[in-house]
Amino acid sequence: MALADVQISVVQLDDGETRIRQEFPAEEVVESAAARIRPILLEGDACFYLKALKALGYFCRALPRDAQWVKDTRAEWRIRVKPATPEEAGYWVAISNTDTGENHSLDRHKLAMAWIYGDVVHHDMEQRQEGDAFGLFERFRGAVPLVAWTMIGTIELLNYIRALHDDGVLQLRQEVLDERVALKSTTWERSGRMFFAPVGTEAPTNASTPLPEDWVRLGKSTDLSRFRSTFGGQLLRAVRSAGAPAPSPEEKEATEAPAGGWKRDQLAGRDSQWPPPANWKEVIKRWKDRQQHD
Repeated sequence: MALADVQISVVQLDDGETRIRQEFPAEEVVESAAARIRPILLEGDACFYLKALKALGYFCRALPRDAQWVKDTRAEWRIRVKPATPEEAGYWVAISNTDTGENHSLDRHKLAMAWIYGDVVHHDMEQRQEGDAFGLFERFRGAVPLVAWTMIGTIELLNYIRALHDDGVLQLRQEVLDERVALKSTTWERSGRMFFAPVGTEAPTNASTPLPEDWVRLGKSTDLSRFRSTFGGQLLRAVRSAGAPAPSPEEKEATEAPAGGWKRDQLAGRDSQWPPPANWKEVIKRWKDRQQHD
């Protein structure tokens, strides 16, 4: 809730300057939250916030207080998530490039959308490019309040739906409310019988049919050290080519264009390759000797 509002600390320094400071969570935390609430922000998604709110308004149409709550919530959502002006967005950033004379100005909401759809999901490159001049941190700074407020709005709407369900205004299937949507533990463990077979053995067609031949049940005496995963591929065991040896001083000298020493048309009127051969001085000397004898 603290992150949903723009929290700025202002300190007046002794030299007359003012220091403005904001602190945010780690970017990875906000990225995770943004990915989760993204369907809530997408107008074309089935669980878009205003779609759910519209449905709620239908069921509450005969309940004045609930209908007013839906109306007020819709108005607040539009201001916070789709502001019409930079003033509604809370703040905007203006920058000027003194070298090129370019000027850019973008409000907090557009900076936030540039971060969500450009830096996080890499979908809308037009929005990303619009916020490019302001840098990653300005885009991230604009996104944090939007992500946090959207999370609060989603939780509030869910709790309201639960309350209407408990009051009998909504008749929802119980599994809708009981379905697991987050993992409590990330340790995978199962008990059962395990079978194995050499690579290439016919695999079972489904979970209920008997195992084909050559499948053996894993027992206590089975040597587990002979089992090897084929996952990983060569990306995890990439072999790099040996680096090219550093050039010798003579080779380095030969690749540098000498002052008046080498010309492309100097060898019998034919173009030569650049860089010249390592023995270019000797080649020129032989050519000059031939010219004198001719």
